[in-house]
Amino acid sequence: MRLAGARARTRRERSVELLELLGLGDCLHHRPDQMSGGEQQRAAIAVALTNEPKVLLADEPTGELDSATAAEVFSALQKANVELGVTVLIVTHDPAVSSVVRRVVAIRDGRTSTETHRDTTAGDDGEVVPHAVEYAVLDRAGRLQLPRDMTEALGMRDLVRLEAEPDHIGVWPDRRRRRNRKSQAPQDPQEPW
Repeated sequence: MRLAGARARTRRERSVELLELLGLGDCLHHRPDQMSGGEQQRAAIAVALTNEPKVLLADEPTGELDSATAAEVFSALQKANVELGVTVLIVTHDPAVSSVVRRVVAIRDGRTSTETHRDTTAGDDGEVVPHAVEYAVLDRAGRLQLPRDMTEALGMRDLVRLEAEPDHIGVWPDRRRRRNRKSQAPQDPQEPW
């Protein structure tokens, strides 16, 4: 903030505001070696927010933390998004994080594979119900990656059967091929197909 030309009073007020927002009001005069790992992560988020960025990039922000501390750090990122209007982009392998954000872009084998959008809807009884829709990403060449948990559950491998319908494309496991393999299977169970 000093390099951006902010006055000392403005810097102090902004620091207090951000530390309070992120639950670190009592750490205003602490050095990093006087803070826990989670407090240090939240202080780093406060530093990143000082000059009011539009986007905050976080690379594995909870990677080195226990689950309770990781939840505190993730809560700080959510506050930055909701209360300050900052778009937060998180790169993580942590499924706990990806299960509670509004949008998840999954990358598999170096390519964008799926995108999940979450929101809430009102149920029949008026209760708020979480709702998620998963989309496969269709690239410029017409390729898409189906989610592994879906293909494995249906035994899809190698080839799948496609069928064009008026309003969608059906994708099925190639059962014919599987039946042919079984009929050609060796009689000795120890011998590979």
